[in-house]
Amino acid sequence: CFETSRATTHSDPTYVEEGVIHYCVANIPGAVARTSTLALTSATLPYLVKVAQHGVTGAAQADPALHLGLSTLGGKLVSRPVADAHEIAFTDPAELLGDR
Repeated sequence: CFETSRATTHSDPTYVEEGVIHYCVANIPGAVARTSTLALTSATLPYLVKVAQHGVTGAAQADPALHLGLSTLGGKLVSRPVADAHEIAFTDPAELLGDR
């Protein structure tokens, strides 16, 4: 999704905006469900294995990608953008993960 994106259809899938060809047909993964499921599983399974082996906290401590992907931890909101958007309390995840 980009500022110049707008929904397209299979019958008219592309358009040019600001010299860029856009293809914005909705739910393309649904058109190739098995392939998209295999791709998603391949991308996410390693993270799931880390969480299964080390728990959420241990996996987030060991893997920066998981650390950055946290929204909540231990019943606390650890996503600053969500906290700011909803004007609710934010807890720095580093405090809960023992980084400080």
